[in-house]
Amino acid sequence: MKSLNKIYITLLGALLSLLVLFSSCKDLLSVDNYFSDELKLDSVFAQKRYVEAYMWGASSLFPDEGNILQDQHTPGPLATDEGFTSFWTSHNYNGMRFVLGEINANSMHSFRGVWGNMYKIIRKCNTILARIDEAADMTTKERFEIIGYTRFMRAYAYYNILMDFGPPIILGDKIIESNAALEEYDRHRSTYDEAVEYICSELEAAAELLPYTVPLMEFGLPTKGAAYGLVARVRLIHASPLYNGGGVARSYFGNWKRSIDGELYVSQTYDESRWALAAAAAKRVMEMENSGIPMYRLHTVQADSETPALPEGVTSDPDYYNEWPNGAAGIDPYRSYSEMFNGEAVIPVNPEYVWGKRSGAIRDNTRMSFPQRLDGWNGMCLTQKVVDAFSMVDGRSINNSSDIYPYNETDFSKNVQTFSGYRLNAGVNNMYVNREARFYASVGFSECFWPMTSSTSSGYYNQTITYYYNSPNGKGGVTTAQDYPITGYVLKKFIHPSDSWGGTNARRMDKGFPIIRYAEILLSYAEALNNLTTAHTVEIGDQTVTLSRDMEEIKKAFNQVRYRAGLPGMNGTEDAEKVQQMIVDERFVEFLFENRRYYDVRRWGIYEEVESVPIRGMNVEGTKEVFYTRVIPNTARIGSRIVNKRLNWLPIPLNEVRLLPSLDQNPGWEE
Repeated sequence: MKSLNKIYITLLGALLSLLVLFSSCKDLLSVDNYFSDELKLDSVFAQKRYVEAYMWGASSLFPDEGNILQDQHTPGPLATDEGFTSFWTSHNYNGMRFVLGEINANSMHSFRGVWGNMYKIIRKCNTILARIDEAADMTTKERFEIIGYTRFMRAYAYYNILMDFGPPIILGDKIIESNAALEEYDRHRSTYDEAVEYICSELEAAAELLPYTVPLMEFGLPTKGAAYGLVARVRLIHASPLYNGGGVARSYFGNWKRSIDGELYVSQTYDESRWALAAAAAKRVMEMENSGIPMYRLHTVQADSETPALPEGVTSDPDYYNEWPNGAAGIDPYRSYSEMFNGEAVIPVNPEYVWGKRSGAIRDNTRMSFPQRLDGWNGMCLTQKVVDAFSMVDGRSINNSSDIYPYNETDFSKNVQTFSGYRLNAGVNNMYVNREARFYASVGFSECFWPMTSSTSSGYYNQTITYYYNSPNGKGGVTTAQDYPITGYVLKKFIHPSDSWGGTNARRMDKGFPIIRYAEILLSYAEALNNLTTAHTVEIGDQTVTLSRDMEEIKKAFNQVRYRAGLPGMNGTEDAEKVQQMIVDERFVEFLFENRRYYDVRRWGIYEEVESVPIRGMNVEGTKEVFYTRVIPNTARIGSRIVNKRLNWLPIPLNEVRLLPSLDQNPGWEE
């Protein structure tokens, strides 16, 4: 035993030497947990249950995808024109740090951990795939199941790198030993095209082995639909202007070449067939069936006596008054949308979740929106741009409202309105009246009614919250100086009527985070078809599909999302430019705070345009009489927000770039 201990001590000394030598590159080629990953692997791969434990241990390194605000794994909504918060310093809102210029290659905060953890996952997955046959008690079926999950995880790790850091270093099946020579660690990055093809090929291979569904108790595990849904998302991004030749691609990446061979990291040749491939990938998800029943559909709640009638006088869409799904009649748009996020709908059986997970972060982060005087933090703010983007109830914009449902910013509503369980107070500014259902499901505005019915303490439920100067939850009225909504709005999208943070019995409903929603698949399909100018025949998996710009197909997909929101859709006569703008506008509202906007504005090549518009909100420095005026909030942080092409991606951690000679830094982040 003493001899054995000496051997382990010797090995430990060698390991520590390696850790010192390769401390900078251990993210890429992880040697952490050496004993569990190396010395004990013989035991791990001796039995199936240990292999499974090792695999799920690797998966635990993925972040909570719903944690898109605090200590987040991605810049997320606070790095976009969706949101802003004034209390970022004390709660580690790295999306704010990113747009304020406080993130650089040497100061990554939590983002550095994303790069490192993804490569740890990749190494573990490669180890599983290399040694899985050693488990003698594993059946063929069990082996294929583990391979399917492992290949999905490996592809998803590369996907995360691609999305936030750009082209990754692709290791394939290679496991670089921890005692390898330093030059063995040096690897160059793939091109963007190579990364897309590798990730999609791995997802296709994983999908062949993944199940259509998982038991309710295993909700969150990847399925065949999750793999196909990710393929659809990646293919759409790959087809988009930033990565598909043309002026935008040239502007961002025209001179960015791989140092070892001069290869362009991002192709400068436009390829329209990529749009066809993206459309085919989305269509495949739309056509998935299980026992003859469609796998996915939009979440809807049937209309009842509390559902308001559809607005009158809509003539722009001849199908609008038809029954769902061919029109907007027969469903409750407010509940159909809101209950998908606030915890009311049963999360594991939601048919709109192509892939989703329970999210403790989403539940806990609701506190950032709750009134400060009711034990919330009162500062997860929406921008005026978001508020103005929501339609009127009849689908018109606020700048083109109808006489029946007018938009105006003068005076206040006279009567209480209740619909679908929602209460719209009397005394609400008229700019918040006659708005579409998603507005009320998403936006907390001054004079908004907060039920908070789980609390049984007087004064902690059924409260009207205001944000005027010196009001209890406005600037000057809060007990902590910075805990007020600096734009005059807070996010309510994930808040259930019973959720409460203060008083006796206060509780919050469990929340799910939709990593991929069917609404995204529908809008992606419509966008991809809209960008075709001729017919293309493409292969997706084992399918060969011919696609062209079919306006009926575009309308059918797009209108489902609109009808679910209670709004009219396209009429089928729109040209390609108009359709694209409608999709851009729709995604902004539909996916609010779901971490799509950050990537959308970049892939479309409109990032600099939309982010250069100053953030605005209501005048929280004023009393009720002057509150309802659009202003740029009085904080230097808004003026300090940076708009720069280099913010397309995070920088690669500086210690990685310095150690690996072939590893090129992202554009704009070079030393």
